[in-house]
Amino acid sequence: MTLEANLSVGQVADRADVSISALHFYEKKGLIRSWRNQGNQRRYKRDVLRRIAVIKAAQKMGITLEEIKETLSTLPDQRTPTKADWQRLSRHWQRQLDEKIAYMQRLRDKVDGCIGCGCLSMQHCPIYNPDDQLAKLSSGAVLLEHPELEKDEK
Repeated sequence: MTLEANLSVGQVADRADVSISALHFYEKKGLIRSWRNQGNQRRYKRDVLRRIAVIKAAQKMGITLEEIKETLSTLPDQRTPTKADWQRLSRHWQRQLDEKIAYMQRLRDKVDGCIGCGCLSMQHCPIYNPDDQLAKLSSGAVLLEHPELEKDEK
């Protein structure tokens, strides 16, 4: 396996367009791995470039490093994702993105008046939260987190 691990940390950083410290961070978090050569220098297999590309793409989608690690850990032997793996991983992340998009849309639609009943509304909120009843269910922006509790405005 060491024979395949022939890219230096600098080469990987340049090719993947990440800092060396980012590579060390990814490695510390268990997202990538390296081997040490006889001179005790880190060496990476070439397929780490694809794994880093997956990490960067997921981060741009708003997926946390912990979620990325959890998802990548489903791959046998921590291998780099194949095209079929990527399709499966991306479907999983698409569901997460759909939930985040729906949350952001609810936030956008409420931002001018109601803020999801924390209850930090302008003065009083007799429509959604009379007498701050939602406080019994949860704290914070309850209606943003649980839209099924929202009353119809019809």
